[in-house]
Amino acid sequence: MTCEQSVPLKHSTGTGFVIPLGNVNLVGVVARNGMVGCGAIDVAALDKFGYAAARVRPTCGPSVTGIDDLMVAEVKEANEGARRLGIREGMTGKEALDLLS
Repeated sequence: MTCEQSVPLKHSTGTGFVIPLGNVNLVGVVARNGMVGCGAIDVAALDKFGYAAARVRPTCGPSVTGIDDLMVAEVKEANEGARRLGIREGMTGKEALDLLS
């Protein structure tokens, strides 16, 4: 069952989602100007559509299982659109989402 929730960000409110896929979850937050997602998100493909996106790797545990995990996870990759907005590897998911808000 898909779970959706509002996520307060610096300049707006994002929409977080958790979609169970067997033994893992697809986790992301969509902000006003792009999104941050778990390792299953293809940021290069989204870049081809001009959509700013970054993916994170977990800092607590073996995977990103929910919105709270995503917020503290570390940006592993950002596409060109996200980089233009200031997103860099190593920042937290929350920091990246605030730049996208």
